[in-house]
Amino acid sequence: MLAMRTPPSSSDTETSWPSEPLSERNFRRIAEMIEQTCGIHITAKKKTLIEGRMRRRMRHLGITSFNAYSKILLEDDPDGDELVDFIDAVTTNKTDFFREPKHFDFLRDVLFPRYIAEGRRSVKFWSAASSTGAEAYTLAMVAENVFAGSVDYSILATDICTEVLAKGTLALYPDSMMEPVPEEYRRRYVLVAKDPTRHEFRVAPQLRGKVQFRQLNLVNDSYPFERDYDVIFLRNVLIYFDRLTQRRVLTKLAEHLRPGGHLFLGHSETLTGAGLPLEQVASTIFVRR
Repeated sequence: MLAMRTPPSSSDTETSWPSEPLSERNFRRIAEMIEQTCGIHITAKKKTLIEGRMRRRMRHLGITSFNAYSKILLEDDPDGDELVDFIDAVTTNKTDFFREPKHFDFLRDVLFPRYIAEGRRSVKFWSAASSTGAEAYTLAMVAENVFAGSVDYSILATDICTEVLAKGTLALYPDSMMEPVPEEYRRRYVLVAKDPTRHEFRVAPQLRGKVQFRQLNLVNDSYPFERDYDVIFLRNVLIYFDRLTQRRVLTKLAEHLRPGGHLFLGHSETLTGAGLPLEQVASTIFVRR
């Protein structure tokens, strides 16, 4: 365990504290550690961002020197506890309900009616970079609405960040995140706080029961999950990986899709040159052959 020190006063600003910059040597070592740990490629242009994430952890620990914190992170963290917290701080956790809505239109209008017509009894989804769970619960809302009990479904939601997984399990969100949710879905699947001063809502229990949150590092050599998923979402994550890591991650995900299963990527991502058994069927939507 790391000992807590007296933190800097609240008058310290992001630009004035710490007074000395992060050394180039420590930045390179930390950037290499991040890439080895979670596959995120950190360029020199990201130094200011990394310093900001380090400040967040330094304030929590009461450490006032970049070099002192670098030593803890790189040399004095035998159990990896601080590395977990630092990676949580570094990873980007942007998420919204019904983000890139055409993907959910494709599920509602094409895939889900097909599952019903085929007489499917159950369907398995995987939100492979789930953040706080908005994507997984959006999947649940659309599935619940279309299937209406005729097809059972389950959703695996994974992320490297333990903090966002805890938030996803709780399924409690600020009111500002409700705007993209259609009114029909709000009535059925959203619980609004009785106290209006709380400005938050919670996903309904019948959807929470369909989603299982698990920690997963996508750059691991293998994934401890079944290989028969019908739909995998991995959106707006590949852009943070180099080409080799992208191909390795995509190869493993394709192995976890059943034949005929679909992979959904982010709007700026592609499979070009990956050489995988995946065929594009719509913009950023691919089927395993």
